[in-house]
Amino acid sequence: MRIIPRTMCTQHPDYANVPQWVVNDFIKGDDEVYEAYMNYSIYDCQETMWDFEGKDVDIYVVRKLLENYGGFFINKVLGEDIYLTYRLPNPNVEASDRKIFAEALETIPMAYDLARVFYGKPVKAIFEVIFPLTSSSRDLIMTLRYYERIVAGKCSVELDDGLKVSDVIGEVEPKTIEVIPLVEDMESLVRIDSIIEGYVKVAKPQYLRVFIARSDPAMNYGLIPAVLLAKIALSRVYAIGNSLGLSIYPIIGVGPTPFRGNFNPRNVNNTLKEYPGVYTFTVQSAFRYDYPVDNAKDAINLINNSKPTEPVILSSDEEELALTIIRQYTDRYQAEVEGLANAVNYIAQLLPPRRTRRLHIGLFGYGRGFRGVTLPRAIAFVGALYSIGIPPEILGLSTLLKLNERQWGVLEGNYVNLWSDLSDAAQYICMECIEQLPSMKSELRVSKETIAMVLEDIKAIDELGVKVSSPGFEQRKHALLTKLFLESVNNSYINDAKAYLLDMAKVRRAIG
Repeated sequence: MRIIPRTMCTQHPDYANVPQWVVNDFIKGDDEVYEAYMNYSIYDCQETMWDFEGKDVDIYVVRKLLENYGGFFINKVLGEDIYLTYRLPNPNVEASDRKIFAEALETIPMAYDLARVFYGKPVKAIFEVIFPLTSSSRDLIMTLRYYERIVAGKCSVELDDGLKVSDVIGEVEPKTIEVIPLVEDMESLVRIDSIIEGYVKVAKPQYLRVFIARSDPAMNYGLIPAVLLAKIALSRVYAIGNSLGLSIYPIIGVGPTPFRGNFNPRNVNNTLKEYPGVYTFTVQSAFRYDYPVDNAKDAINLINNSKPTEPVILSSDEEELALTIIRQYTDRYQAEVEGLANAVNYIAQLLPPRRTRRLHIGLFGYGRGFRGVTLPRAIAFVGALYSIGIPPEILGLSTLLKLNERQWGVLEGNYVNLWSDLSDAAQYICMECIEQLPSMKSELRVSKETIAMVLEDIKAIDELGVKVSSPGFEQRKHALLTKLFLESVNNSYINDAKAYLLDMAKVRRAIG
């Protein structure tokens, strides 16, 4: 049985502090190849996600890793000891990236050939791909069959009398791949078991890794719905695995802020407790670059050396109560986001880019449409709201005042770190800044009606008994920077505004 990684380093553009080895203000090109090497050699991450989804990426990554850092990789076999896993674009969603979907799959045999020469034995350097925005088993079957029948299967195609493709390019290995569904929207998360079952019946894998999104559901539905949806999905994943007699190894996509998972070197133990049954945690860029290297390494090693805990399988009654909370919360949350969208979109374009991202079309959270509103990616969304004194974690919170005793039991029983996450986020509330928003320039103006809803959520923090520490130096500094940012925008000092946004991100140790 292969090793199931505990840690997966990713290329999320969420870091505030640029690493010293980066040539420009953002990581691109050969820097990302070096970064992958660093993930393994310095941070001891067991897996790196190589991201073709919505960003430029080097298709020669395996060649460059083996050629440039052979002394390391000769002792750490890529595909056996450590892993490089592609995240593909979804061709059903991103029409302009359909050929990139095909191109990425075509590089897998190339990686095999390079690794075979380097190691002197057959090595599947890359054999797993992540399929984003998975909404049906057909997505996974299509990806698997495309690889098997088009990428590997073309060898038998006859080009001329007696001349086959294999005579030109050689045999193609591996003959098959493993497809990891990345499930991101509510409808798909609550029927993740049927997606898995449909795929397993066709593909008949020996085991399955399943990727549960955490950040985008938070942006689409709110903090608390995102956590509950993850718990429902994990429960259903294990239930269907038990039913099918199949080992399933979940991945959770957690980021550094409470809204996106609160997974950072200072909060690792809490996150491990929050997600029992999860095998692999995403170690995003801010985790590595916005904390001292030794702190990040120690945290990653702690995860690597920990063992997955027993999963929690919800009863049908618990699941229905959780879904009721999710629906009620989402209605309130989305109404508030609609009113904040104008300000969020304006600020998002001022935040520093940290990767060579392209426009990404898909859910509410990917250039996303919602009630006629378009929003940026989740990282920029979170960063924008923090930067006007409204931590996104608080949006929709007043809904909790209406929960009954049974609903509270399900919420507190399944969101283990609810109170500490809210406490962490609430320290970044800036009341003076929020009250200023209705009188701001049009780019940042927020209606009085929306602000009234936000203030109700803030009031609910006290009514719910959330223990919020007195603001420390960092939080007071953040509030001051928020005021300076608003003043800069109001007076059209845009370069100053950008500088204050970056300074705030450094205080938070993440853009978003």
